[in-house]
Amino acid sequence: MKALKKKTPLPPALKWFGWTDVGKVRKNNEDAFLGLRFDAHEVHRLGKFGEASTEKHDYTFAVCDGMGGAKAGEYASQIAVDKITSLLPRAYQQSARGLQAGFADVLAELYTQIHRQLVYLGNCYDECHGMQTTLSLGWFTPGWLYYGHVGDSRIYHLPKGQTTVKQLTEDDTHVWWLYRQGQINERQARTHPRRNVLQKALGGSNQFVDPQVGAVACERGDFFLLTSDGLTEGLYDHYLVDILRASAKDDKINPAQLLVNEAVKNDGRDNTTALVVQVV
Repeated sequence: MKALKKKTPLPPALKWFGWTDVGKVRKNNEDAFLGLRFDAHEVHRLGKFGEASTEKHDYTFAVCDGMGGAKAGEYASQIAVDKITSLLPRAYQQSARGLQAGFADVLAELYTQIHRQLVYLGNCYDECHGMQTTLSLGWFTPGWLYYGHVGDSRIYHLPKGQTTVKQLTEDDTHVWWLYRQGQINERQARTHPRRNVLQKALGGSNQFVDPQVGAVACERGDFFLLTSDGLTEGLYDHYLVDILRASAKDDKINPAQLLVNEAVKNDGRDNTTALVVQVV
């Protein structure tokens, strides 16, 4: 009698949903979001929603919130996502050739390159002068999320079975520092007059960038949420959990669209963007 071969479990897959809204006040949308699937040979831009295995490809998702006069904010956020598309797959290719670089080094270099490009264009063209952008990025490989961050966009993690969401990134604002020190509460942070004043962003007059980078293990059932600050202006953290958990029970729910719609309804003073990634 032949011994039965033990089945190797399939690697996890990802489901993703993206949505953005100009809001109630602004005339143009300076937010941008990106989804990429890539390996050592090719890179594909992803649609607003989908599902795919992580067996043969890595995935990157990012949210940017541009700032600047006229349409410079739009240019800044779009330049950032275009740079990610061209630069990050090169790191995968180098890894495949045995040139091992740590994820922190790869992400730091990516942020540096985007920053330099924005500063260069801002110095060359009047219409781009002073343009800046935030960038929160998640790089998914089987079992892990590597992330980088500059600005006040955010990345949240809702682990499987948990009832509270964890903010992985730290806002680059003085108000966030006050909140982390316990000097103000969440409600006070949300209404503070300087809550949107950034201490760090890509581009503009910032001389150097020092992105926050990190890694977190992920498993089936985990949710990750990447947002611009327009969404967190309109929704408290416990609402994020409610909507993400509801979408896990009902395939007809687009959690990113629902999050954005609720945030705009409650506030809507800024562009609002959400990218939801579920490990399945």
